[in-house]
Amino acid sequence: MKSVIVCASVSHGNTRRVADSMARVLDAEVVSPEQADPAELAVADLVGFGSGVFYGRLHPSLTDLVRALPAGTGRAFVFATSGLPELPPAPFTRPVVRLLRAKGFSVDGSYTCRAFDTWAPFKIVGGIRKQRPNPGDLAAARAFAERLRDGRGPEA
Repeated sequence: MKSVIVCASVSHGNTRRVADSMARVLDAEVVSPEQADPAELAVADLVGFGSGVFYGRLHPSLTDLVRALPAGTGRAFVFATSGLPELPPAPFTRPVVRLLRAKGFSVDGSYTCRAFDTWAPFKIVGGIRKQRPNPGDLAAARAFAERLRDGRGPEA
């Protein structure tokens, strides 16, 4: 199975740690949005797309890449790290999931976890979630990847 993980990890390396944990399970290469080849992603068996959360959205470089993808027929998943929790009516991953589905990808689920965050108001106190992602978060990311690898879907 050809797997690739596209990861935009620009602040503290949180998202890259999650991507690397998943990549070990999936035997996947981890690339940045700038390194990713849209034609290669469109024919991969499984592609992950992830980033930290910026103003409630995934990183613009990741979203721009997904918009530029040709139609695909493979499986995809989306992941994110954030200092603040998701709001159920507006999950961080929803816009990218919708873009991927519009491109023809089957989206097998998403994974999010808390992570160290020094966004403006939190910077004055040294940031929040300083110990995240922690070993439990990384184990949960690996378990999510195992379900994807085994074709069981995210909730199995």
